[in-house]
Amino acid sequence: MTELTRLAGETKEHMLGKIVPFWRSLRDDERGGWYGYVSFDLETDPEAVKGCILNSRITWFFSNVYKGCLEGLISEEDCRRHGFSPEDLKAEAAHGYEFLKGHCLDRRNGGIYWSLQADGTPEDTTKHTYNQAFAIYALSSCYEALGEKEALKTAMELFDLIEEKCRDEAGYLEAFTEDFQPESNEKLSENGVLAARTMNTLLHVFEAYTQLYKVSREKRVERRLEWILDTFTDKIYNPERHRQEVFFDESYHSLIDLHSYGHDIEAAWLVDLGVKILDSPDYERKLAPVTRDLTEQIYRVAFDGHSLANECEKGVVNSHRIWWVQAEGVVGFLNGFQKDGGHREYLEAALRQWEFIQEHVVDMRAGSEWFWEVDEKGRPYPDRPLVEPWKCPYHNGRMCLEILKRVRELK
Repeated sequence: MTELTRLAGETKEHMLGKIVPFWRSLRDDERGGWYGYVSFDLETDPEAVKGCILNSRITWFFSNVYKGCLEGLISEEDCRRHGFSPEDLKAEAAHGYEFLKGHCLDRRNGGIYWSLQADGTPEDTTKHTYNQAFAIYALSSCYEALGEKEALKTAMELFDLIEEKCRDEAGYLEAFTEDFQPESNEKLSENGVLAARTMNTLLHVFEAYTQLYKVSREKRVERRLEWILDTFTDKIYNPERHRQEVFFDESYHSLIDLHSYGHDIEAAWLVDLGVKILDSPDYERKLAPVTRDLTEQIYRVAFDGHSLANECEKGVVNSHRIWWVQAEGVVGFLNGFQKDGGHREYLEAALRQWEFIQEHVVDMRAGSEWFWEVDEKGRPYPDRPLVEPWKCPYHNGRMCLEILKRVRELK
């Protein structure tokens, strides 16, 4: 297990020495939250829009890094070596929590706004199911790490809101006005289609509900997790093509021939984690073949020996290397190895991807973090910013934390 020990050590040092300091430097102590934009040239715009998804994800990240300290994955000495303490991490998580409840939450209509002005006033008042889910993810983690009972109460209120206002009998819908009237889903539709339902939203509602169930053990959350797993298996997963479909009409007819490599490898490990937390032998038997198939297919068609391509639309591969796809690939392949220990090739894939990330995706300039996007040779695209409403420490920071947890389990 020498390689695993080295992987855990390197990713912990990277997280504490690169990712944590970068995001701490963007904290807005005057107006709350974190600055919402950093250009490729490392210029921070303090007046940029603050995405609520971005702030939920940063809050989730710091909550979970602090929880890593509480669980012994990260020592006080590890933190001190990089110029901060576990209490500083706790303070970052608390800072995010205050911003979420004080600014992102709509106290009149309920739910989380899409984005805010730099001063914390509403900028885009769209209520998107995806966005509500990430707030649940963050608030549940605040409760787990900080013991904030109000955070759990708010997370449960958002759960009830999604279940009451953001779905119909067939499943979850996407975009709504400020007062929850349906509107078109431009925000999560791409590739020339306008989707009534998306795999992406369903996956991240599942992710958020998994965390909420972990900390609450509420039966009504458990029932919805089971419903999502059934829908994932019966409507989203395509066994003939060994993939998830991505964009759907209201009747779950797929709208486009698209294989999203990053979402498939991410879904494989997130579904496995959710089933583990549910502790249901029936769902283990039902879902294990599906997540095994997704992992095997991504390894076969998307992994070139060092990194993952982005996606394949109508048979044409987009070979760009996206930051979050690489991070999810590491976790997904490590999960595949952990689940089926005979698949040594999955461990090798995780290790090779981490090498590619270190060499090409991490921006080695002082005061930076990860590039958004590089080509298959590892050359960055300078038109992509380092921070904007979607670019955050959720994927790469979570990769580091998952590695630490999984290596300890494997040992």
